[in-house]
Amino acid sequence: MTEHLIDIAALRREYTRGGLRRADLTAEPMDLFEQWLKQACAAQLPDATAMSVGTVDANGQPYQRLVLLKHFDHQGMVFYTNLGSRKATHLAHNPRISLHFPWHALERLSVIDVMKYFHSRTRDSQISAWVSRQSSRISARGVLESKFLELKQKFAQGEVPLPSFWGGYRVTIDAIEFWQGGEHRLHDRFLYRRENGAWHIDRLAP
Repeated sequence: MTEHLIDIAALRREYTRGGLRRADLTAEPMDLFEQWLKQACAAQLPDATAMSVGTVDANGQPYQRLVLLKHFDHQGMVFYTNLGSRKATHLAHNPRISLHFPWHALERLSVIDVMKYFHSRTRDSQISAWVSRQSSRISARGVLESKFLELKQKFAQGEVPLPSFWGGYRVTIDAIEFWQGGEHRLHDRFLYRRENGAWHIDRLAP
């Protein structure tokens, strides 16, 4: 170990931007999530819709990666991916997922939903979906670039077709926690849990 390493144990700050009280909560957690997302966008936070997605493989090894939230409503949260990717393989074996919140159940999106989103992307992004067999091994970046140019020429005329290996997931929420940093580490935490079709809210110790 060198003397130049940062002493991360000494790194700390106070959370003084505000609190979260039970009176601030909404009956539906996704309504509160929408408020928080709007605030994040208004504050111009980079990639406000980025979320950490956690899955586990067949051996129980956890994995995390960042993806972009593309839709949400009271039925859940939606993201899109290559259906041959590592996370899709994990979800085929174990349809439990964490979006930086407690674990949730998950269901596959319909082809109509997927196609609608796919064709809302830029043309180059549509072609990129064809190029990348996500998480598979490649010898060099040039392989991707050559394939991209090849497919760009192939799909030069007309609409880019939806790849059969590309789709999306809707994450249905079983539990969701809202965490607001508080002064002196007295953070405010509220956990929504779905029980018998209704939401129950508990305050958690920081």
